[in-house]
Amino acid sequence: MFEDYRGIPREAMILIYAGILPALAYGMFYTDISYFLTIVQGLPDIFMGIVIMVMGITTVVASIPLGIAADRYGRRNVLIIGNVIASAMIAIFALTTNPAVLILGAVLEGLSEAAYSAASGAIMAEKAGDERRTAVFSLLGFTGGIAFGIGSFAIPLVVVFEGFGFSNREAHIILYLVLAALSLASTLLMLKVSESKALRKEGGIKGFLPRKSIKILIKYVTAGSIVAFGAGMFVPLMTRWLNLAYGVSDAISGPILGVSNILIGVATLAAPPLARRLGIVKSIVVTQAVSTVFMFTTPLSPGYLTASTVYTIRTFLMNMAGPLQSSMLMGLVSADERGAASGISAALWRLPNSLSTTIGAWLMSIGLLAMPFYLATVLYIISITLFWLFFRTTKMPEEKNARKSGN
Repeated sequence: MFEDYRGIPREAMILIYAGILPALAYGMFYTDISYFLTIVQGLPDIFMGIVIMVMGITTVVASIPLGIAADRYGRRNVLIIGNVIASAMIAIFALTTNPAVLILGAVLEGLSEAAYSAASGAIMAEKAGDERRTAVFSLLGFTGGIAFGIGSFAIPLVVVFEGFGFSNREAHIILYLVLAALSLASTLLMLKVSESKALRKEGGIKGFLPRKSIKILIKYVTAGSIVAFGAGMFVPLMTRWLNLAYGVSDAISGPILGVSNILIGVATLAAPPLARRLGIVKSIVVTQAVSTVFMFTTPLSPGYLTASTVYTIRTFLMNMAGPLQSSMLMGLVSADERGAASGISAALWRLPNSLSTTIGAWLMSIGLLAMPFYLATVLYIISITLFWLFFRTTKMPEEKNARKSGN
Protein backbone atom coordinates (compact mmCIF):
# COMPACT_ATOMS: atom_id res chain seq x y z
CA MET A 1 0.00 0.00 0.00
CA PHE A 2 2.81 2.43 0.87
CA GLU A 3 4.46 1.97 -2.52
CA ASP A 4 1.97 4.54 -3.86
CA TYR A 5 3.47 7.20 -1.59
CA ARG A 6 7.06 6.96 -2.78
CA GLY A 7 8.43 9.58 -5.12
CA ILE A 8 6.03 12.37 -4.20
CA PRO A 9 7.48 15.68 -5.48
CA ARG A 10 9.09 17.98 -2.91
CA GLU A 11 6.76 20.94 -3.35
CA ALA A 12 3.73 18.70 -3.04
CA MET A 13 5.11 17.49 0.29
CA ILE A 14 5.65 21.08 1.45
CA LEU A 15 1.99 21.83 0.70
CA ILE A 16 0.96 18.76 2.68
CA TYR A 17 3.06 19.89 5.66
CA ALA A 18 1.69 23.43 5.34
CA GLY A 19 -1.84 22.16 5.72
CA ILE A 20 -1.29 20.44 9.08
CA LEU A 21 -1.53 23.40 11.47
CA PRO A 22 -4.56 24.98 9.75
CA ALA A 23 -6.28 21.58 9.87
CA LEU A 24 -5.45 21.35 13.57
CA ALA A 25 -7.03 24.76 14.21
CA TYR A 26 -10.09 24.07 12.11
CA GLY A 27 -10.53 20.65 13.66
CA MET A 28 -11.14 22.43 16.93
CA PHE A 29 -13.12 25.29 15.39
CA TYR A 30 -15.57 23.31 13.27
CA THR A 31 -16.08 20.63 15.89
CA ASP A 32 -16.76 23.14 18.66
CA ILE A 33 -18.38 26.14 16.98
CA SER A 34 -22.01 25.01 17.32
CA TYR A 35 -21.45 24.26 21.04
CA PHE A 36 -19.28 27.34 21.65
CA LEU A 37 -21.72 29.86 20.21
CA THR A 38 -24.74 28.42 22.04
CA ILE A 39 -23.58 26.97 25.37
CA VAL A 40 -20.45 29.07 26.05
CA GLN A 41 -21.43 32.36 24.42
CA GLY A 42 -25.15 32.03 25.15
CA LEU A 43 -26.40 32.72 21.63
CA PRO A 44 -29.60 31.12 20.26
CA ASP A 45 -29.45 27.92 18.20
CA ILE A 46 -31.07 29.66 15.24
CA PHE A 47 -28.45 32.43 15.27
CA MET A 48 -25.71 29.78 15.44
CA GLY A 49 -27.24 28.14 12.38
CA ILE A 50 -27.39 31.50 10.61
CA VAL A 51 -23.71 32.16 11.32
CA ILE A 52 -22.72 28.82 9.83
CA MET A 53 -25.07 29.46 6.89
CA VAL A 54 -23.47 32.87 6.23
CA MET A 55 -20.04 31.20 6.14
CA GLY A 56 -21.35 28.84 3.51
CA ILE A 57 -23.16 31.42 1.42
CA THR A 58 -20.07 33.64 1.35
CA THR A 59 -17.99 30.68 0.28
CA VAL A 60 -20.45 30.05 -2.52
CA VAL A 61 -20.42 33.65 -3.74
CA ALA A 62 -16.63 33.97 -3.53
CA SER A 63 -15.50 30.53 -4.73
CA ILE A 64 -15.94 31.03 -8.46
CA PRO A 65 -14.33 34.52 -8.62
CA LEU A 66 -11.46 33.34 -6.42
CA GLY A 67 -11.04 30.21 -8.54
CA ILE A 68 -10.77 32.40 -11.62
CA ALA A 69 -8.34 34.69 -9.77
CA ALA A 70 -6.22 31.70 -8.77
CA ASP A 71 -5.90 30.61 -12.40
CA ARG A 72 -5.07 34.16 -13.47
CA TYR A 73 -2.98 35.62 -10.66
CA GLY A 74 -1.48 32.61 -8.93
CA ARG A 75 -2.79 29.71 -6.87
CA ARG A 76 -0.17 30.03 -4.14
CA ASN A 77 -1.02 33.69 -3.60
CA VAL A 78 -4.73 32.94 -3.17
CA LEU A 79 -3.93 30.05 -0.83
CA ILE A 80 -1.76 32.25 1.41
CA ILE A 81 -4.35 35.03 1.59
CA GLY A 82 -7.00 32.51 2.51
CA ASN A 83 -4.92 31.03 5.33
CA VAL A 84 -4.13 34.44 6.85
CA ILE A 85 -7.79 35.47 6.88
CA ALA A 86 -8.93 32.09 8.24
CA SER A 87 -6.48 32.23 11.13
CA ALA A 88 -7.59 35.74 12.05
CA MET A 89 -11.25 34.75 11.99
CA ILE A 90 -10.79 31.97 14.54
CA ALA A 91 -9.51 34.64 16.92
CA ILE A 92 -12.39 37.00 16.08
CA PHE A 93 -15.00 34.37 16.87
CA ALA A 94 -13.40 33.85 20.28
CA LEU A 95 -13.27 37.52 21.23
CA THR A 96 -16.81 38.78 20.63
CA THR A 97 -20.48 38.02 21.11
CA ASN A 98 -21.58 41.02 19.07
CA PRO A 99 -23.98 39.63 16.44
CA ALA A 100 -22.92 42.12 13.76
CA VAL A 101 -19.22 41.35 14.26
CA LEU A 102 -19.92 37.62 14.23
CA ILE A 103 -21.79 37.93 10.94
CA LEU A 104 -18.90 39.96 9.50
CA GLY A 105 -16.51 37.31 10.80
CA ALA A 106 -18.63 34.63 9.15
CA VAL A 107 -18.39 36.51 5.85
CA LEU A 108 -14.59 36.74 6.10
CA GLU A 109 -14.33 33.10 7.15
CA GLY A 110 -16.37 32.19 4.09
CA LEU A 111 -13.97 34.17 1.91
CA SER A 112 -11.00 32.33 3.40
CA GLU A 113 -12.66 28.97 2.85
CA ALA A 114 -13.41 29.91 -0.76
CA ALA A 115 -9.78 30.91 -1.32
CA TYR A 116 -8.52 27.63 0.12
CA SER A 117 -11.03 25.52 -1.80
CA ALA A 118 -10.28 27.26 -5.08
CA ALA A 119 -6.49 27.18 -4.81
CA SER A 120 -5.44 24.15 -2.77
CA GLY A 121 -6.65 21.35 -5.02
CA ALA A 122 -5.46 23.10 -8.17
CA ILE A 123 -1.94 23.79 -6.91
CA MET A 124 -1.71 20.34 -5.32
CA ALA A 125 -2.60 18.63 -8.62
CA GLU A 126 -0.11 20.87 -10.42
CA LYS A 127 2.75 19.95 -8.08
CA ALA A 128 1.86 16.22 -7.91
CA GLY A 129 1.47 15.27 -11.59
CA ASP A 130 -0.91 12.60 -12.92
CA GLU A 131 0.98 9.56 -11.65
CA ARG A 132 1.14 10.71 -8.03
CA ARG A 133 -2.03 12.83 -7.93
CA THR A 134 -4.27 10.33 -6.14
CA ALA A 135 -1.49 9.44 -3.70
CA VAL A 136 -0.87 13.12 -2.93
CA PHE A 137 -4.55 13.84 -2.30
CA SER A 138 -4.75 10.73 -0.13
CA LEU A 139 -1.69 11.70 1.91
CA LEU A 140 -3.13 15.20 2.26
CA GLY A 141 -6.34 13.62 3.50
CA PHE A 142 -4.37 11.48 5.96
CA THR A 143 -2.38 14.32 7.50
CA GLY A 144 -5.36 16.67 7.40
CA GLY A 145 -7.65 14.10 9.00
CA ILE A 146 -5.18 13.32 11.78
CA ALA A 147 -4.59 17.03 12.44
CA PHE A 148 -8.32 17.79 12.31
CA GLY A 149 -8.91 15.01 14.84
CA ILE A 150 -6.17 16.23 17.14
CA GLY A 151 -7.79 19.66 16.96
CA SER A 152 -11.00 18.09 18.26
CA PHE A 153 -9.00 16.45 21.07
CA ALA A 154 -7.68 19.90 21.99
CA ILE A 155 -11.11 21.01 23.23
CA PRO A 156 -10.70 19.38 26.70
CA LEU A 157 -7.72 21.71 27.24
CA VAL A 158 -10.33 24.17 28.46
CA VAL A 159 -10.47 22.05 31.61
CA VAL A 160 -6.72 22.49 32.05
CA PHE A 161 -7.01 26.25 31.65
CA GLU A 162 -9.87 26.27 34.15
CA GLY A 163 -7.49 24.61 36.60
CA PHE A 164 -5.39 27.78 36.46
CA GLY A 165 -8.36 29.87 37.55
CA PHE A 166 -9.85 30.88 34.23
CA SER A 167 -13.59 30.70 33.67
CA ASN A 168 -15.01 28.28 31.12
CA ARG A 169 -15.51 31.10 28.64
CA GLU A 170 -11.99 32.48 29.18
CA ALA A 171 -10.53 29.00 28.77
CA HIS A 172 -12.30 28.59 25.44
CA ILE A 173 -11.00 31.98 24.28
CA ILE A 174 -7.41 31.03 25.14
CA LEU A 175 -7.73 27.79 23.20
CA TYR A 176 -9.10 29.56 20.14
CA LEU A 177 -6.32 32.19 20.19
CA VAL A 178 -3.52 29.63 20.54
CA LEU A 179 -4.76 27.56 17.62
CA ALA A 180 -5.33 30.67 15.50
CA ALA A 181 -1.66 31.61 16.01
CA LEU A 182 -0.50 28.11 15.06
CA SER A 183 -2.57 28.22 11.89
CA LEU A 184 -1.10 31.58 10.93
CA ALA A 185 2.44 30.24 11.39
CA SER A 186 1.92 27.71 8.56
CA THR A 187 2.01 30.60 6.09
CA LEU A 188 5.82 30.46 6.31
CA LEU A 189 5.79 27.01 4.71
CA MET A 190 3.41 28.10 1.96
CA LEU A 191 5.88 30.80 0.98
CA LYS A 192 8.42 28.08 0.11
CA VAL A 193 6.26 26.79 -2.76
CA SER A 194 7.01 28.25 -6.18
CA GLU A 195 4.30 30.01 -8.16
CA SER A 196 3.89 28.56 -11.65
CA LYS A 197 3.16 31.02 -14.45
CA ALA A 198 2.90 28.40 -17.19
CA LEU A 199 -0.72 27.49 -16.40
CA ARG A 200 -2.03 31.01 -15.89
CA LYS A 201 -4.96 31.85 -18.11
CA GLU A 202 -4.91 34.97 -20.23
CA GLY A 203 -7.63 37.05 -21.87
CA GLY A 204 -10.97 38.48 -20.80
CA ILE A 205 -13.44 37.13 -18.29
CA LYS A 206 -14.84 34.61 -20.80
CA GLY A 207 -11.36 33.18 -21.20
CA PHE A 208 -11.19 32.48 -17.46
CA LEU A 209 -14.29 30.29 -17.36
CA PRO A 210 -13.75 26.49 -17.58
CA ARG A 211 -15.42 26.03 -20.96
CA LYS A 212 -13.34 22.97 -21.84
CA SER A 213 -14.37 21.21 -18.64
CA ILE A 214 -18.00 22.30 -18.36
CA LYS A 215 -19.62 18.93 -19.12
CA ILE A 216 -17.57 17.14 -16.48
CA LEU A 217 -18.27 19.90 -13.98
CA ILE A 218 -22.04 19.83 -14.48
CA LYS A 219 -22.19 16.10 -13.75
CA TYR A 220 -19.77 16.28 -10.84
CA VAL A 221 -21.42 19.18 -9.02
CA THR A 222 -24.94 17.86 -9.59
CA ALA A 223 -24.20 14.68 -7.67
CA GLY A 224 -22.03 16.48 -5.12
CA SER A 225 -24.52 19.21 -4.29
CA ILE A 226 -27.17 16.65 -3.30
CA VAL A 227 -24.77 14.98 -0.84
CA ALA A 228 -23.78 18.41 0.42
CA PHE A 229 -27.36 19.34 1.23
CA GLY A 230 -27.79 16.15 3.22
CA ALA A 231 -24.49 16.47 5.07
CA GLY A 232 -25.19 20.05 6.11
CA MET A 233 -28.14 18.93 8.21
CA PHE A 234 -25.99 17.15 10.78
CA VAL A 235 -22.21 17.14 10.17
CA PRO A 236 -21.49 20.74 11.38
CA LEU A 237 -23.91 20.26 14.28
CA MET A 238 -22.68 17.03 15.84
CA THR A 239 -21.44 18.51 19.14
CA ARG A 240 -24.81 20.21 19.54
CA TRP A 241 -26.69 17.07 18.48
CA LEU A 242 -24.84 14.91 21.00
CA ASN A 243 -25.61 17.52 23.67
CA LEU A 244 -29.31 17.54 22.82
CA ALA A 245 -29.64 13.79 22.35
CA TYR A 246 -27.51 12.54 25.24
CA GLY A 247 -26.64 15.58 27.37
CA VAL A 248 -22.87 15.43 26.80
CA SER A 249 -20.65 18.53 26.75
CA ASP A 250 -18.12 19.48 24.09
CA ALA A 251 -15.30 18.36 26.40
CA ILE A 252 -16.65 14.83 25.86
CA SER A 253 -18.07 15.00 22.35
CA GLY A 254 -15.04 16.87 20.97
CA PRO A 255 -12.58 14.00 21.57
CA ILE A 256 -15.17 11.49 20.38
CA LEU A 257 -15.51 13.35 17.10
CA GLY A 258 -11.73 13.70 17.11
CA VAL A 259 -11.41 9.91 16.92
CA SER A 260 -13.76 10.03 13.95
CA ASN A 261 -11.55 12.58 12.19
CA ILE A 262 -8.37 10.65 12.93
CA LEU A 263 -9.93 7.56 11.40
CA ILE A 264 -10.80 9.65 8.34
CA GLY A 265 -7.08 10.27 7.96
CA VAL A 266 -6.25 6.59 8.31
CA ALA A 267 -8.98 5.68 5.83
CA THR A 268 -7.54 7.91 3.13
CA LEU A 269 -4.31 5.89 3.05
CA ALA A 270 -6.28 3.01 1.57
CA ALA A 271 -7.64 5.17 -1.26
CA PRO A 272 -4.88 4.68 -3.88
CA PRO A 273 -4.73 0.85 -3.66
CA LEU A 274 -8.54 0.71 -3.58
CA ALA A 275 -8.73 2.90 -6.67
CA ARG A 276 -6.09 0.78 -8.39
CA ARG A 277 -8.10 -2.37 -7.68
CA LEU A 278 -11.67 -1.16 -8.37
CA GLY A 279 -11.12 2.08 -10.27
CA ILE A 280 -11.81 5.52 -8.84
CA VAL A 281 -15.52 5.65 -9.70
CA LYS A 282 -16.40 2.24 -8.25
CA SER A 283 -14.35 2.97 -5.12
CA ILE A 284 -16.27 6.20 -4.52
CA VAL A 285 -19.66 4.56 -5.03
CA VAL A 286 -18.96 1.54 -2.80
CA THR A 287 -17.58 3.50 0.16
CA GLN A 288 -20.34 6.11 0.05
CA ALA A 289 -23.10 3.51 -0.24
CA VAL A 290 -21.95 1.49 2.78
CA SER A 291 -21.43 4.71 4.74
CA THR A 292 -25.05 5.71 4.16
CA VAL A 293 -26.27 2.62 6.02
CA PHE A 294 -24.37 3.66 9.15
CA MET A 295 -25.56 7.25 8.82
CA PHE A 296 -29.18 6.09 8.86
CA THR A 297 -28.65 4.06 12.05
CA THR A 298 -26.80 6.75 14.04
CA PRO A 299 -29.91 8.35 15.66
CA LEU A 300 -31.27 4.89 16.57
CA SER A 301 -28.42 4.36 19.04
CA PRO A 302 -29.37 3.92 22.74
CA GLY A 303 -26.44 5.94 24.12
CA TYR A 304 -23.82 8.46 23.08
CA LEU A 305 -21.00 5.90 22.91
CA THR A 306 -22.96 3.70 20.52
CA ALA A 307 -24.06 6.70 18.48
CA SER A 308 -20.49 7.98 18.31
CA THR A 309 -19.19 4.59 17.22
CA VAL A 310 -21.76 4.23 14.46
CA TYR A 311 -21.16 7.82 13.35
CA THR A 312 -17.40 7.22 13.32
CA ILE A 313 -17.81 4.20 11.02
CA ARG A 314 -20.02 6.31 8.79
CA THR A 315 -17.42 9.07 8.67
CA PHE A 316 -14.57 6.61 8.07
CA LEU A 317 -16.27 5.16 5.00
CA MET A 318 -17.71 8.38 3.59
CA ASN A 319 -14.45 10.27 3.72
CA MET A 320 -12.37 7.48 2.26
CA ALA A 321 -13.89 8.72 -0.98
CA GLY A 322 -12.81 12.34 -0.37
CA PRO A 323 -9.30 12.27 -1.88
CA LEU A 324 -10.56 10.06 -4.71
CA GLN A 325 -13.17 12.65 -5.63
CA SER A 326 -10.65 15.49 -5.48
CA SER A 327 -8.16 13.56 -7.57
CA MET A 328 -10.87 12.57 -10.04
CA LEU A 329 -12.02 16.14 -10.64
CA MET A 330 -8.49 17.51 -10.99
CA GLY A 331 -7.57 14.67 -13.35
CA LEU A 332 -10.57 15.12 -15.64
CA VAL A 333 -10.65 18.91 -16.03
CA SER A 334 -8.18 20.85 -18.15
CA ALA A 335 -4.96 21.73 -16.28
CA ASP A 336 -5.35 25.47 -16.89
CA GLU A 337 -8.93 25.42 -15.59
CA ARG A 338 -8.33 23.64 -12.28
CA GLY A 339 -8.66 26.75 -10.14
CA ALA A 340 -11.97 27.76 -11.69
CA ALA A 341 -13.18 24.16 -11.58
CA SER A 342 -12.27 23.93 -7.89
CA GLY A 343 -14.07 27.19 -7.19
CA ILE A 344 -17.23 26.11 -8.99
CA SER A 345 -17.18 22.72 -7.29
CA ALA A 346 -16.68 24.32 -3.88
CA ALA A 347 -19.44 26.87 -4.48
CA LEU A 348 -22.01 24.33 -5.59
CA TRP A 349 -21.13 22.06 -2.68
CA ARG A 350 -21.09 24.75 -0.03
CA LEU A 351 -24.35 26.45 -1.02
CA PRO A 352 -26.69 23.52 -0.35
CA ASN A 353 -24.52 22.45 2.59
CA SER A 354 -24.84 25.82 4.32
CA LEU A 355 -28.54 26.22 3.60
CA SER A 356 -29.36 22.83 5.07
CA THR A 357 -27.41 23.56 8.26
CA THR A 358 -30.08 26.04 9.28
CA ILE A 359 -32.74 23.42 8.55
CA GLY A 360 -30.87 20.88 10.65
CA ALA A 361 -30.45 23.32 13.53
CA TRP A 362 -34.17 24.13 13.41
CA LEU A 363 -35.19 20.46 13.38
CA MET A 364 -32.95 19.80 16.37
CA SER A 365 -34.28 22.85 18.24
CA ILE A 366 -37.86 21.54 18.01
CA GLY A 367 -36.87 18.05 19.12
CA LEU A 368 -36.81 16.18 15.79
CA LEU A 369 -33.30 14.90 16.42
CA ALA A 370 -33.43 11.91 14.06
CA MET A 371 -35.01 13.71 11.11
CA PRO A 372 -31.78 15.32 9.74
CA PHE A 373 -30.20 11.87 9.41
CA TYR A 374 -33.23 10.35 7.71
CA LEU A 375 -33.56 13.17 5.20
CA ALA A 376 -29.83 12.96 4.50
CA THR A 377 -30.10 9.23 3.83
CA VAL A 378 -32.62 9.79 1.04
CA LEU A 379 -30.45 12.51 -0.50
CA TYR A 380 -27.31 10.38 -0.32
CA ILE A 381 -29.01 7.52 -2.14
CA ILE A 382 -30.11 9.87 -4.93
CA SER A 383 -26.62 11.37 -5.23
CA ILE A 384 -24.77 8.05 -5.29
CA THR A 385 -27.12 6.73 -7.97
CA LEU A 386 -26.61 9.80 -10.15
CA PHE A 387 -22.84 9.71 -9.70
CA TRP A 388 -22.75 6.10 -10.88
CA LEU A 389 -24.93 6.86 -13.90
CA PHE A 390 -22.79 9.87 -14.84
CA PHE A 391 -19.33 8.37 -14.43
CA ARG A 392 -19.57 4.58 -14.60
CA THR A 393 -17.68 4.45 -17.92
CA THR A 394 -15.14 7.18 -17.04
CA LYS A 395 -11.42 6.35 -17.12
CA MET A 396 -8.80 8.57 -15.53
CA PRO A 397 -5.66 9.63 -17.48
CA GLU A 398 -3.44 7.45 -15.28
CA GLU A 399 -5.76 4.46 -15.77
CA LYS A 400 -5.54 4.89 -19.55
CA ASN A 401 -1.75 5.18 -19.34
CA ALA A 402 -1.56 2.03 -17.22
CA ARG A 403 -3.49 0.09 -19.85
CA LYS A 404 -1.24 1.37 -22.64
CA SER A 405 1.88 0.34 -20.73
CA GLY A 406 0.42 -3.08 -19.97
CA ASN A 407 0.31 -2.63 -16.18
